Amino acid sequence: MGLIKFLGVMYFSAVCAAVDYEDVTDMNLSVTSTRAPSAENDTIHATTETQTVYEPPVPSLHMLSHWQEVFPFEEAYFECRVNDSSDWTFSWYRNGQPVQDADQNVSLNSSHQALLTITAASQKYSGTYSCKAHHKTKGNSTNSNEIELKVYADRPKPVLVPDPKLEPMFPGESVTFQCMINMSFGWEYLWFHENKKIQGSYNNTYEIVSLALSDNGQYSCEAKRGERPFYTERSKTFTLHVSEPPTPILKLQTSWSDVFLRESVKLTCDVGNPNWKFIWHRNGKALQDDPVIVLSLGSSLLNITSVSRDHQGIYACKAHLETRRVSSALSNTINVTVYKSIPKPSLSKNPVLNSMFVGENVSFTCKVKVGSNWMYHWFKDENELAATNETIQINLSTHNAGTYWCKATRGQSTSTDISDQLIQNVLEIPLPSLTLSSDWADVFPTESVKFSCAMVDSSSWTYTWLRDNQAIPSDSTISFGLDGATLSIGSASPYHGGQYSCSGKLKSRSVISNFTSGLKLIVYENIPKPSLRKDPVLNSMFVGENITFTCKVQVGSDWVYHWFKDKKEVVATNETLQIHLSTHDAGTYWCKATRGQNISTDISDQLIQNVLEIPLPSLTPSNHWADVFPTESVTLRCAMANSSSWTYTWRRDNQVIHSDDTVTFGLDRATLSIRSASPAHGGLYSCSGKLRSRSVISNFTSGLQLTVYDDKPIIQMEQEPEHMVMHTGDSVTYTCHINVSFGWWYMWFKDDTQLTVSGKNYTIGSVDRKNTGSYKCQAARGKPTAIFKTEQSRPLRLKVEERPSANIIVLTGWSEVFSTDSLVLKCEVKGNEDKWNYTWFMEGQWIPNSSSDKYTVTPQNDPKQSQYVCQGIRLGRPSFSKKSDPLTTKNLLLKRRVLLSISGCIFFGILAVFFGCVILRVTRKPAEDDGGPEEAELFLTMAQLKNRDDAPCPLVDYITNEELDPPTKEGVDITCTESNAPLVTLQEDQAVTTESSDRPPEEEGALVSFQH
Repeated sequence: MGLIKFLGVMYFSAVCAAVDYEDVTDMNLSVTSTRAPSAENDTIHATTETQTVYEPPVPSLHMLSHWQEVFPFEEAYFECRVNDSSDWTFSWYRNGQPVQDADQNVSLNSSHQALLTITAASQKYSGTYSCKAHHKTKGNSTNSNEIELKVYADRPKPVLVPDPKLEPMFPGESVTFQCMINMSFGWEYLWFHENKKIQGSYNNTYEIVSLALSDNGQYSCEAKRGERPFYTERSKTFTLHVSEPPTPILKLQTSWSDVFLRESVKLTCDVGNPNWKFIWHRNGKALQDDPVIVLSLGSSLLNITSVSRDHQGIYACKAHLETRRVSSALSNTINVTVYKSIPKPSLSKNPVLNSMFVGENVSFTCKVKVGSNWMYHWFKDENELAATNETIQINLSTHNAGTYWCKATRGQSTSTDISDQLIQNVLEIPLPSLTLSSDWADVFPTESVKFSCAMVDSSSWTYTWLRDNQAIPSDSTISFGLDGATLSIGSASPYHGGQYSCSGKLKSRSVISNFTSGLKLIVYENIPKPSLRKDPVLNSMFVGENITFTCKVQVGSDWVYHWFKDKKEVVATNETLQIHLSTHDAGTYWCKATRGQNISTDISDQLIQNVLEIPLPSLTPSNHWADVFPTESVTLRCAMANSSSWTYTWRRDNQVIHSDDTVTFGLDRATLSIRSASPAHGGLYSCSGKLRSRSVISNFTSGLQLTVYDDKPIIQMEQEPEHMVMHTGDSVTYTCHINVSFGWWYMWFKDDTQLTVSGKNYTIGSVDRKNTGSYKCQAARGKPTAIFKTEQSRPLRLKVEERPSANIIVLTGWSEVFSTDSLVLKCEVKGNEDKWNYTWFMEGQWIPNSSSDKYTVTPQNDPKQSQYVCQGIRLGRPSFSKKSDPLTTKNLLLKRRVLLSISGCIFFGILAVFFGCVILRVTRKPAEDDGGPEEAELFLTMAQLKNRDDAPCPLVDYITNEELDPPTKEGVDITCTESNAPLVTLQEDQAVTTESSDRPPEEEGALVSFQH
């Protein structure tokens, strides 16, 4: 039993030591005796000893905790003392009732005293406590005095009161906190900042003399008391706001801070409290008075009514709280910019595409780079749009296409210039072009086919394919290229035939086109022969013309054509071969077609093409001269050789000529006619030909200079020789001369009567008296229908006088005919007393060294007995005379001898003549030619002579030993043909038909001057 009791006491002591007052929900009573139990007893009880009765002591009850008011779970300590000896045990009473020793919240301790510890878990521990002492030998004491213990229902909670209570507080200010508990006493105070204990402060007040920003935060307090501290609840927290003085907020009340001259600016400064006053700063300096700034001392409003350049700067304000002597920092700044001029807005758009499609969105942004708060005005094609934002967004339709521009305004009077213009084209969503990238759309089996679907910008689209309106899946024979832009059929079969179409979708843009119209794929069986034709169908064409050869395979498509010229292949593969012709393009053309590697047609028929150089027209004046005179008509002709298929263009001084009142054109403008020329028509004329209905145009001809003189030409007439008096037989030549142009023909006039001669020169080879008169000339040219005539020349007067005649006299007498064989001839000029020199002619030939008036004819100098003529020559005029009548010495001698014979007897005479002839023949030098004809009968009867009309002159053969030919020179005909002709022809009977003006040769020095 003793062991059991010991274990019980130890158990309860351990439990009491482990219990914390905050963890216990109900307080139990624990009683510890100051006396150890006896070994004999197994229960706890008081041992009563039999003693002498005495007066028991009165225990005294004391409260060790100094307070009689406690709070839940706070401990109260009672001490019960007995002054008399020891060995006392104690019992405790509350409200007269024993304290239950089973209550764990009650513990007893004894060391000459009894200690009652009560952990007040609830109000049931409130009451009047007393104690009684028990001694094992002396008995029980009386009850002790009573002590009232009050247990509150709740733990106390301090109240935290700040002073002053301002919100917020600023650095440098002071604040005092007071922690107040209105119940009980004996408290020690604990202070907390942000739940961290503030060391060194245990009073119920906590003062911060000079606040810092670090003092900002939550403050609380609590209290404790007792050796084993009892803690109150934590007070409510008080949040102390310590912050810098509020920075004023500077606001722009007008719409902009970057302004233009004479605009207004209004600023306000605000700290959210009306107790603050304000000071204004510009560029870091306090503002001074300004007549255009409306500003009151301490006012929160600054109003600049009319801005100038001086008002530009950085504005700020500072707030002052005078009641607490607190100043704020400078406010935010506002930069007031004053511009000199109003800017021009910039216009941009997004996306930056000049051309977009219907249904797409485009944004135009109008931006003024200086200034702010602009209101934007938008325009399209001079029409204002209902938009005022900086950016406008348009969902495009075709009527949105146009030219966009903008301008900006703000306020009532500020407006910018208009921006540059941006053109926005709005296109209908295009239809892709569906083409055959391979060479054919109608194929033969096993050939490959490739379709291409493409937009203009093919890299920005993806494509979808249909065949006969059904989606086309890829398989072993069909494949698609990048973005579906191509569809390839590796080996065509009838399965692949059909109508193919495609649609495009623009990458990264919601633009989808309609499907294209279908492209049909067909398969053919046979390869045809190509047909060859050309356009135009002309065998011969000109250099520079265009000709198109077309090689066509009627079955199949997309053939590769091979062209050949003169059996050489031409580098061309199209169906048509277009040639801008040059000379080396002439030849024979043919073609064939191929496609793929294995398909080739036969060759076509052949066509021949000739190529000619474009001829240059010939430009000629129809009247063969290009310098004309006023009123003269001009016709220029432009013509191609051997062709009438040309029309012509005319230029003068490189300017095209048009018809007017004076200039007309002939058929096809082949001729240019100027009806009446004037100086204005002068210039360099050229022409060019154009082949009708063909684009063949020749070069312009080299220029033909047409000169139009200011006046009619002056005609001059000259006479050669320039003698007013001429002599018969003289030669005179008139020359009509024009010193400009050509093509003239001339008219001659004598005494105002037109002569029937023409030409530039009019020569009278041998003048006669009838040629006397006044001579003039006139020039003309042109066609009979348009003759241009000059004025008549100045007249020249010609006077013709008779030329003196020369006469030959025979000085040899009649009687000397038988005594001499020479004749002396004398030449004299009749009717002129001037001194003459003479010259002699034999048979029309000048006789050298014959300048004397006499000339002797001998058989030595004239073995043939020739015909003689003389002529007078001198230095004056006339310079020569008429030639004398011719004198034939044959006839003269014959006449003389016949007359002498007749005067004698006929017989003697005949005989004498016969012998005379014989003698003459003997004495005469024989002819060098011994082979002459046989001499004729010398003597004829008169009857024989009379009956013969061709009888030769008698004695001719005798005299000359030659047949006498009738002379033809100088127009003299001496014959003996008439039967009644006299036997002797006298000199005066011979008619002179032509006078000679022959001159002797130059080697005769005396006669040289007579030739001039």
